Amino acid sequence: LQCPLLPPCSSWDAAYERELQTFQETGDAGEIWFGEESMVRIIRWLEKQKVPLDSSVLDIGTGNGVLLIELAKAGYTNLTGIDYSPSAIQLSEKVREKEGMSHIKLQVEDFLAPSAELPGFQICIDKGTFDAISLNPDNAVGKRRQYVRSLCSVLKPEGFFLITSCNWTKEELLNEFREGFEILEELPTPKFCFGGRIGNSVTALVFQRK
Repeated sequence: LQCPLLPPCSSWDAAYERELQTFQETGDAGEIWFGEESMVRIIRWLEKQKVPLDSSVLDIGTGNGVLLIELAKAGYTNLTGIDYSPSAIQLSEKVREKEGMSHIKLQVEDFLAPSAELPGFQICIDKGTFDAISLNPDNAVGKRRQYVRSLCSVLKPEGFFLITSCNWTKEELLNEFREGFEILEELPTPKFCFGGRIGNSVTALVFQRK
């Protein structure tokens, strides 16, 4: 099942090149995956947990970097965004410059092969990147397992992992992250009704690394 919010993996670079050109022409940062409410949901949870504002935060697959901008506006100071697409990082750098948020760190990184430059983070956030990896037709199962290994390598013990997905149910995500992580909370997401049955089109979970 492909989430309608996400383009095929092969078109990510082209999509961000288009958004980069649009930003240069109009100042529009482009698509906010899962909408603004998804960013509000994440920030509210961090605030509710009284997560210190200087906690190290990694945005996995940062795209246009808008989530990092909102986190900075909420007072968070130790922010890093990575993306495998150079065009995405170029776009997020321009958004960062426009917003005057020079302290946000941005770098081109393949999360499935993280460099030694990625230290231990206290918070890791994923909005759609695990979904995109899951849609890769080339060894998707192996890539999902590598994602979990990479997450263990960059997230400190007892650190928090917040994931938003439109491809996976809560039960499926619990299975994917069963090794090394425990579920803390399911965050409320919009519900839909179809054929008399109520369900969620988006799943948002908080894990803690063991």
